[in-house]
Amino acid sequence: MSGFAAFIFIAFAMIFVIEGLIYALFPDTVRKMMAYAIMMPVQQLRWFGMAMAATGLGMIWLFGNF
Repeated sequence: MSGFAAFIFIAFAMIFVIEGLIYALFPDTVRKMMAYAIMMPVQQLRWFGMAMAATGLGMIWLFGNF
């Protein structure tokens, strides 16, 4: 496996670890957030998703330059 492929798999694994910890430590809060997300308009969810993706890309760019 190349270095890049291993990096991608490790990144996905870290996503699962972090998300799993959030569900395990704060299950009631996650349920409330899901219920709130269901009531939100689609356009607002789309903008939130784009903002999160842009933030993530910015963090990758920022930390990748160290």
